[in-house]
Formats: sequence, structure tokens, C-alpha cells
Amino acid sequence: MTQFLQGARQSVAISLSTLPFAALFGAVAAANGQTVAEATLTSATIFAGASQLVGIELFGHNVPAWLIVLSVFAVNFRHILYSAAIGPHFSRMNGVQKALSFFLLTDPQFAETVKRSEATGPVSFGWYFGFGLAIYIPWVGFTTLGALFSAMMGDPKSLGLDVLLPVYFMGSLLGFRRRANFLPVAAVSAVASVIAMKLVGAPWHVSLGALAGIATAALLPVQPREDQSQAVPEAAE
Repeated sequence: MTQFLQGARQSVAISLSTLPFAALFGAVAAANGQTVAEATLTSATIFAGASQLVGIELFGHNVPAWLIVLSVFAVNFRHILYSAAIGPHFSRMNGVQKALSFFLLTDPQFAETVKRSEATGPVSFGWYFGFGLAIYIPWVGFTTLGALFSAMMGDPKSLGLDVLLPVYFMGSLLGFRRRANFLPVAAVSAVASVIAMKLVGAPWHVSLGALAGIATAALLPVQPREDQSQAVPEAAE
């Protein structure tokens, strides 16, 4: 229980920052024809903000189902990479715990789990589940509220709420700013994403930018292990 509460307390700031994003999705879902129950069920079962927004926008434009699925896959492709990277940190968990952990895997969950595991070793299921659940429950609840009061909100873009997604990702990215090779990897990924946006369009620019960043990281020299260990306390601030 102590680990669970530690995880829940640590995620409070992240949870609060996602609430407007959850309400935004609920409002957009309602504006595109989903009922309150459907919008809530979408958040409860998919639990992936960027993919949900992409999918609901395409749903509202009567795009074929296969294209919606493919577009959501493109946006969420990074979670395949997250899963491969974070899997070894689940070595102490059983099968059911691992399944729940992968379901709760989000951008901030990944970032904080990596930082904690580098500082303390493999994370406990109690900490991880507490961290994730404290984000998941408010996310679903505020989706419901956003859908219920969508008529009062009007066009989310008129309120400037459309900037929440890039701000959300920028915050996650900057959490790794003290890592070795951060600037070149982030710069190449950003440039590749912009080029892909112009040449291919959304949502493929997300995955293509990520792949460019991965390729850059693979080509750059690896920082000596002793230097990495000195950087861990800074990254865990």
C-alpha cells in the first residue's frame, strides 16, 4: 500500500495537467456524434489521448474504418517502442500484473518509470499501478464531463484548447533534456516530423519523426556508463 500511495502522489501533477485534455476529447467526441456513454467507453478502453483525438476527428468525417485503425496505429506506434524498452523493468511482476501495466502505459508513465528504475532498480507493481490509476480514473471521469458539457464549451479551438496536445508532448520530452545526445536526437526528430507533415501529412509525421530520432540515437556514440550514472539524479528531479 505504501508503494501504491507513493505512485499515486507522484502522478498528481501529471494527472491534473491531463484533465483539460480529457475534457477536450469528451467535447470533441460529442461534437462528432458520440453519446456521453460512447465517449466515456472510448477513454476507458483505449486510454490514449492522441490516438483518441485522431480517431474521433476521422470518425466525424466519415472516413473508412480501416483508415481510422491505420491512422491510430501510426500515432500509437511509439508505444511498441515503449513496451520493448520498459519490459525489462517488469521483471518482478506476474502475467496479470504485466498485462495491467502495459494497459496503463502512457508517455508520462513510461518516462517516470524509466527514471525511477534507473534510480532504484525494477519498479514494484504497487508503485506503477498507483501511478497509472491516479491518471486513468480522472481521465475517464473528465472525458464524461467534457461530453456532458460540450455544448457549453463550443468550438474547443476557439478557446485555444487545441494547443494542449503539443504542450503535453513537449513536457514529456523535456523530462529527458539532461540525457546524453538529447539535443541532436530531438532536433532531428523534430525536423523529420515537420518534413513528413508537409510531404505525407498527419498522423504519419508522428511515427516518421520518432523513427528518425531512433536512427539518430543509434548512430551517435554511446555515453560511458559512469557518466550515465551521474546523470540519473538530475533526471529524477
